Amino acid sequence: MTGYAAASADSPRGRLSLELRSVNSRFLDLQFRVADELRALEPALRELVSARVSRGKVDCRLFLNQAGPGAVPRSLNAQALSQLRALAEQARHAFPDATPLRLADVLHWPGVIAEPAADEDALRQIVTAIVQRALDELIAARAREGAKLAASVLERVAAMRGRVQQVAPLVPQSVAAYQERIAERLREAIGSADDDRVRAEIALFAAKADVDEELERLRAHLDEVERVLRRGGAAGKRLDFIAQELNREANTLASKAASQPVADCALELKLLVEQVREQVQNIE
Repeated sequence: MTGYAAASADSPRGRLSLELRSVNSRFLDLQFRVADELRALEPALRELVSARVSRGKVDCRLFLNQAGPGAVPRSLNAQALSQLRALAEQARHAFPDATPLRLADVLHWPGVIAEPAADEDALRQIVTAIVQRALDELIAARAREGAKLAASVLERVAAMRGRVQQVAPLVPQSVAAYQERIAERLREAIGSADDDRVRAEIALFAAKADVDEELERLRAHLDEVERVLRRGGAAGKRLDFIAQELNREANTLASKAASQPVADCALELKLLVEQVREQVQNIE
C-alpha cells in the first residue's frame, strides 16, 4: 500500500529529518538513504521499520542538518590535516603536473573536520522517537487505503456469491439436458440395442460434470475472505493465497460447464477473482 510520512527533531549533532515513502509490492522491500554521519544507525532503522511493516516497498531517508538548532560547532582535526598534507606532498613528487588540492577537497576529506563528541545513546533515542512517529503516520495512511481496498474486495466477494447462487440451480437442468442430447447421439451411433453402454456413458459424463464440490469450495473460500478481512491486521499474503484457490475452482467450474449459461457464470467468476487478486496484492 502507498503512504508518506515525515518527522524531525533536534539532536546534539543538528536537526534530524526522516522521510518514509511506501508503494505497492508483494513483499517487503526496504531501501535506506542515510547520512554518512548516521550510517551506524541503519541496522536499528531497519529493525524498527520491519517490526511494524510487513509488505510494500518502503524508502527510508534520514538526513542531518548540522547547521540547524542545537548543532555543536565543529573544528578542524589538526592530526588529519597533517596527514593529508604529507600525503599531498608525496603525491606531488609522484605527479608533478597534478593540480594542487583545493580548499573544498581538503574540507571533504574524511576525518579533516572533527565531529563534536555526542552521546550515541541519546542520538539513538532521538532517532528511534522520530522513526516511531513517522511509522505511526505511515501506518495510519496505509490503514485508510487498506479500508478502501477491503471494501472493494468485499463488493467483489458479494458479486461472486451472487454468481455461485446463480450457477447452482442451473447445473442439474443443464446436465439433464446435455445427458439427453448425449443419449440420442449415442443411440444413433451405436444403435438402440446397447442401452447398457448408453447408460454407462451418461453416468461417466454425469460424474465429470458434477460441480457440487467446486461450488461448495467456492463458498468456503469466500467465507474465508470475509473472515480474514473482519479480523483485520496483516492479511495480504493470506488473501493472495485464497484468491489463487478461488481462481482454481473457477477454472474447474468453467471446464465442467455443461451449458452456455453455466460457462458464462464461470467466466464472470474468473473475471471477479482476477480483480480480487489485483487488489489483495496491494494489501499488507
